[in-house]
Amino acid sequence: MSDISQKCFGKNGGFSISFNQDYTSLSVVSETGYRLFSLTSVDRVDEIFCSHDEDTKIAERLFSSSLVAVVTASEPNKLKVCHFKKGAEICNYGYPSEILSVKLNRSRLVVCLVDSIYIHNIRDMRLLHSIKSMAPNPSGLCTLSLLSHLAYPVSAECGELQIFDAANQLRRLKLKAHDSPLSALNFSYNGVLLATASEKGTVIRLFCVKNGQKVHEFRRGVKRHVNIGSLNFSTCASFVVASSNTETVHIFRIDPKAIEQAERRQSIAVDAGSSSNHSSSSDDDEVNGGGGTEAGSGGWGMGFLAKAVTNYLPTNVVTDVFTQDRACATVQLAEAGLRYECVMAKLEKETRLLLACEDGFLYIYSFEDSKGGECKLIRAHDLRTPLHGITDSDWCHDLREAVEYPVKVTVPIYDEMQFPPVTPITVE
Repeated sequence: MSDISQKCFGKNGGFSISFNQDYTSLSVVSETGYRLFSLTSVDRVDEIFCSHDEDTKIAERLFSSSLVAVVTASEPNKLKVCHFKKGAEICNYGYPSEILSVKLNRSRLVVCLVDSIYIHNIRDMRLLHSIKSMAPNPSGLCTLSLLSHLAYPVSAECGELQIFDAANQLRRLKLKAHDSPLSALNFSYNGVLLATASEKGTVIRLFCVKNGQKVHEFRRGVKRHVNIGSLNFSTCASFVVASSNTETVHIFRIDPKAIEQAERRQSIAVDAGSSSNHSSSSDDDEVNGGGGTEAGSGGWGMGFLAKAVTNYLPTNVVTDVFTQDRACATVQLAEAGLRYECVMAKLEKETRLLLACEDGFLYIYSFEDSKGGECKLIRAHDLRTPLHGITDSDWCHDLREAVEYPVKVTVPIYDEMQFPPVTPITVE
């Protein structure tokens, strides 16, 4: 976790936990190294690797393969690409400054520094493109879709972002998502939508990647400004879940018709200063007289209340607050201030909410698709105590065989012809 995030959340559980691209695995990073776990059921979380290495900052796994991108605290400007099953370092790259985040999919690996981004071909780690002289990005905020769309902030003063085609090295769309600087953004699993949140944290917006049109606007709250620590879509792309430094996790439902309507609209202008962009980005207005409750949407009561407060507040403020969708489900955490990475995934054919906390625990909650409401905790897993090496269970043996012999469409990261040992390379 970055220093800025630490200051916002105010606590440090000692662990940094992240999920892989399809939420079937997670990595637990600490000052003693990193560990990889596989997620298959509510009752079982299997450790498949333990590094026993030096203080680790970043460990990102490529799906369920043996490829892991690692950054250590002792060499924060060096990226190591490792084959954890063989215990081998495939290659390493040096960069001009500290590596803040690493994103990867089956074709691209992206390294984000404070003022630049480097895009590599993941098959041979060849540098394809670099984006330099960016606005300061001290948290390393960026996101990479499975279709190789890359989104990153382009302003430190407002929530303006660039969508870049990393597959073809082309700039696509630039849009102003918020008035305040961005604090979180992420693509949906199918790459159709982009979710964004600003430093105020009261409003979450969804945009169509195809044309930049706004699809949804969700209101997390109307009183408190918070720091959004996690913003992810469900694997089915029907929900988006957000956590912050408060005690509440919010789940929002995505309307498929809203996506269809947005896709039919004309593409926004590339210039972020266009009127269409500004009209969709009026930011996170706060209603001080509203009491700060997070009530449900719609109903004659809301319409009556909206008319009443219009006499006291500007019309655009009232319209924004009362037309934004509310959360369909929530989780009340026992303690505020800790950072949670939240995802929604299928476990044993049921949709579950997974909260990976920096205190070293994984919490699994039930989720009622049709009803919503309060999610119930059904299991907690302690990930703090490492096992020794790769476990020898029959299940893990089957997993290792699956990794060693992937289907043809996957990247053959075990092939030494594809990833021969190379000397360290410095990126200028």
